[in-house]
Order: sequence, then C-alpha cells, then structure tokens
Amino acid sequence: MRLLLFSVIYLSLTSLNTAAAISDISKIYHEVPALDGLDVCFGGGCAEVRHIFINTQEWSQVVTTFAPKTDDAVLERQQIADAVGVLEVIVGAKVGTLADRAGTFNNSKFPNQLDCNDEAINTTTYMHLMQHYGLIKLHEAEDMRTRGFFFNGWPHTTAVMHEKATGKRFAVDSWFYDNGVPATIVPFELWKSGYTPADSPMRNH
Repeated sequence: MRLLLFSVIYLSLTSLNTAAAISDISKIYHEVPALDGLDVCFGGGCAEVRHIFINTQEWSQVVTTFAPKTDDAVLERQQIADAVGVLEVIVGAKVGTLADRAGTFNNSKFPNQLDCNDEAINTTTYMHLMQHYGLIKLHEAEDMRTRGFFFNGWPHTTAVMHEKATGKRFAVDSWFYDNGVPATIVPFELWKSGYTPADSPMRNH
C-alpha cells in the first residue's frame, strides 16, 4: 500500500485530472474485476474510466493463450504476456484505444492514448481477471510499482507479479510497445534499474 501511495503521488504530479484520477485508481484497486463488469483506464493518469463487459467469445481468445496448461513458471509468464496483448485488443475495440502507441510524451496529438499509469492499472486488472477465472496458477499479481520519482530519471510505473514458488518479482510492463503487443515481463530489479527493451520505440526517448 505504501508503494501504491508513491504511485498515486507520481500520478498527482503528472496528471491534468488529478482529483478524478486518484479517486478512480483507488476504486479500481479495491474492486474484483469480472467478465460481466470491469473498469479500464485511458487518457493519461486514468483521466477517463470506462466500465466494460467481456463476452464468452472474447474471453475464449484469452483462454486460448494459456493452452496447453503448464507447471512451468517461465512458460506461464509468456502466456500472461500474450494474454495482456489479447486483452488490449479486446478492450481497445470497446473504448477506442486500439491505436494506442508505445510511450507517452510523443503521442499527445493522438486521441485515446494510454500513459504508463493507465497501462499499469489496466494490466493489474487484467491479471486479477485471469487469476479470478483460474488461468494464472503459478504467479500472483501485486500492486503496481514506480521507478524514478524524479530523483534518478523520469518516473515510470508498471504492473508487478511474483512467482508463488520462489517469491521472485517480475515487472509486467505493457507501455513499451503499441497496443496489442505482448507485455514485457522481466525481473523486477532489472526493470527498476531502468530497463527498456532493445527494440522498443521508447529506447531512445
């Protein structure tokens, strides 16, 4: 909760819609997402929130990414990454964020973009949804985390999970690429050090 508070402070410093965003992030973090109702963020700093539904046909696309079932944590992490990408496409078609581009600051001229706060909140919601329906077995979602805090770089936020058997944490970051691309999952300490994938459009920003 303390780290979530730090993320909210960062959000308050970077969002133009601070009051609504802090209220919405708190609400989303305390609700249990379900196929018949979940909230998603977009617009930067959770400036806009949309309550959506996911039908059986759409959810089957997510379920397919977890086939075959596995007891290999490395494979499950790849399945989670793929599933986040699938959900971005499903949700993007509903709220108008299909064209969301990697990163934040160069995209202000494009409508319905997501910043890293939106991405981290939504990815956390997606993982809770996958857990709720029994797709994720070997990992558990945590609160989102933020690196930087202006002291050693521009703040950047990610969703986080840990492997149940080892307790090892992983960043689950969907901000580095355009909408629908599988999330980047790397050890949390590597992410915290400033990691950006070599082929990400954000590599030189």
